[in-house]
Amino acid sequence: MYVNIGGGFALRRADIVAVFDMDNATWSRITRGALALAEKRGEVINAAEDIPRSFIICEENGVRKIYLSQLSSAAVARRGSAAGALN
Repeated sequence: MYVNIGGGFALRRADIVAVFDMDNATWSRITRGALALAEKRGEVINAAEDIPRSFIICEENGVRKIYLSQLSSAAVARRGSAAGALN
């Protein structure tokens, strides 16, 4: 099943590794550094039409990608749970 993360993007539920709240996770200097490095490598995809509220780490065919979403991490998790219930 697929999880709609907004901005016209849908991710395969099986590809989602983790979902993080942008405000809480970016307090850490290590997390900010990891996101900056991923952006330099071209691994970050902005799916947010507004200020991003969460980021989703995915592993797609062995390639790591990080999606920025305008949805809260709780909303993404609910959508992921709902998609899993349909399997």
